[in-house]
Amino acid sequence: MRPKKTKRKPKSKPKAGVKIARQTILILDFGSQYTQLIARRVRENKVFSKIIPYNTPAKEIAGLNPKGLILSGGPASVTDKKSPLPDKGIFKLGIPILGICYGMQVISEMLGGKVKHTRSREYGKIELFIDDNRDLFSHMPGNFTCWASHGDFVTKIPAGFQASAHTTNTPVAAISNSKKKIFAVQFHPEVTHTEKGNQILSNFLFKICACLGRWTMQSFIKESIESIKKNVGRDKVVLGLSGGVDSSVAALLLHKAIGRNSRCIFINNGLLRKDEPEQVKKIFRDIYHLNLGYVDRSKRFLIRLKGITDPEEKRKIIGDEFIKTFEEEAAKVKGVKYLVQGTLYPDVIESISASGAPSRKIKSHHNVGGLPAQMKFKLIEPLREIFKDEVRAIGRELGLPDVVILRQPFPGPGLAIRIIGEVTEERLNILREVDKRVIEEIRAAGLYEQVWQSFAILLPIKSVGIMGDERTYENVVAVRCVSSFDGMTADWVRLPPEVMEKISNRIINEIKGVNRVVYDISSKPPATIEWE
Repeated sequence: MRPKKTKRKPKSKPKAGVKIARQTILILDFGSQYTQLIARRVRENKVFSKIIPYNTPAKEIAGLNPKGLILSGGPASVTDKKSPLPDKGIFKLGIPILGICYGMQVISEMLGGKVKHTRSREYGKIELFIDDNRDLFSHMPGNFTCWASHGDFVTKIPAGFQASAHTTNTPVAAISNSKKKIFAVQFHPEVTHTEKGNQILSNFLFKICACLGRWTMQSFIKESIESIKKNVGRDKVVLGLSGGVDSSVAALLLHKAIGRNSRCIFINNGLLRKDEPEQVKKIFRDIYHLNLGYVDRSKRFLIRLKGITDPEEKRKIIGDEFIKTFEEEAAKVKGVKYLVQGTLYPDVIESISASGAPSRKIKSHHNVGGLPAQMKFKLIEPLREIFKDEVRAIGRELGLPDVVILRQPFPGPGLAIRIIGEVTEERLNILREVDKRVIEEIRAAGLYEQVWQSFAILLPIKSVGIMGDERTYENVVAVRCVSSFDGMTADWVRLPPEVMEKISNRIINEIKGVNRVVYDISSKPPATIEWE
């Protein structure tokens, strides 16, 4: 007799509505200039990454359920008594860890090794020799070029670890503990100068952390829409639409999530570029048919900015007036409880220090530091964890045209922070005309989509000029063009001389009140992209 066949139990399927947790790599920030670059490299491998302060408690980290931790580099030395160190409990969580540069020195010092500071630095391109081609260095050549920047060296490896790479000057350039899944390198795999950097990060993400690499812009859109629906329910939401890619993407996400329950409000604060109000209304009201309201409050903003020269004060005034205007407009719509903003990840990162404190911030962004403490709305920021290039990719997925997607970034406070000193209607009109000509010539040269930002700044000085036989004292403007990938770092653009000549000639010949044009050739860091 044949044995009776037993029925196999069907494989269990996820229950409807159950959200599968997003796989995340947490990056502990020790103040490295490359920390944001680490986050970008992880995301390029379709794994979500998030930067957190280096001193985040281990219990809090465990609660975030990360697939792995990366300890960034940093300017400090572990040989100093007050050097920044993470919660030692992170090494007991059983989570894979990768230390980079200072991160390697932290791991060595905290787990029983020794680190020594020397005067001889290892800086720039170095040749790395692999001693153990498993795990982190799996499927890699025996040697390749890396980028190093350190003055501290590991002189004693912690117990349970082994050296997995060396250089001519550094016997211990990488360490590993396969059993505990803790790895570290003395160089920077995140920079393009390191030949096999992406392979090293890929090995950590997929071989060591067992990530699946499923974080895409499509998955982000789906998560965002579901999150907005869940948080908002049947309530109504207002959004500040500027016409830039950030607010446009946020508006479309909102519209897909809750439809006509979203109300987009376009505020003319008097600080916009020439003809911008008309362009925004045409695109989003006439073409996309969004529920768009337009309000002109330019006079009110200018009154509040009268006599104000401090850039931080300008930002806060504009942020405060922005919220007040929204509250007034939202009061006309029944049931509004939420305000959506297009805050991006760089805005958040630049507004806090590596330790989580505000003391070392670069500047307060209009979407972060400019908001008043008390608001009548609950805040929703669907793009808060997204970089600029990712926002553009999301825009393409949502069907936005290039005229919106490829629009150069424009600051929320508008021309107010491109006028150094007091903002007046006369100075705004001058800068609008200057800005128009800069953009026109950059477009005519075929450079608009290649340049991250191109704009003008009205300086608070007068310059001696000659008009016929008379001496004049007129305004000076600075032109700034920068190239960047995500806004975190930027370099000045080497414009062709003939383009610079056209820009200068048009500004001086066509705009009354300007007799001198200068070109800004500073990079970020140490400068920021905007002047204020």
